[in-house]
Amino acid sequence: MYAYSTSKLHCEILQLFSRIEYQLPNLIVTAMTKESLYAAFENGITAEQIITFLQQNAHPRVTERVPSVPENVTDQIRLWEADLNRVEMTHAHLYDEFPSRDVYEEGCEFARMHGGLLWEDAKRMRIVVKAEIHMHMREHLRGQNK
Repeated sequence: MYAYSTSKLHCEILQLFSRIEYQLPNLIVTAMTKESLYAAFENGITAEQIITFLQQNAHPRVTERVPSVPENVTDQIRLWEADLNRVEMTHAHLYDEFPSRDVYEEGCEFARMHGGLLWEDAKRMRIVVKAEIHMHMREHLRGQNK
């Protein structure tokens, strides 16, 4: 991107989501990369905020075009944001050696009631629960085995 600006603020904002290649007194040359955008997303900046900034600060000649920011650029920014938000990590524990179907079903119900059931496989009697309820789940299952 070429930003014709003398504003330190514009330079700082551009640096939040792009890599500064060159900086001259009235020109800032930046590159928006997957890595620079991921860093921005990790810092809480959204794709829509970046796109809005680019649209609002486009050169007057560019704003005569519709859209002022090319669709392939806006689509790619949104795609990378969606890609980053696609997977969510959750600390969890797997339970897979239940002595009986009844104990398995009790364990599932207990985890469900406490909002900790992440996954279950009734056929193989396996469940995955959130780490936050692991200790309570273990205590509950010990009580069931007696």
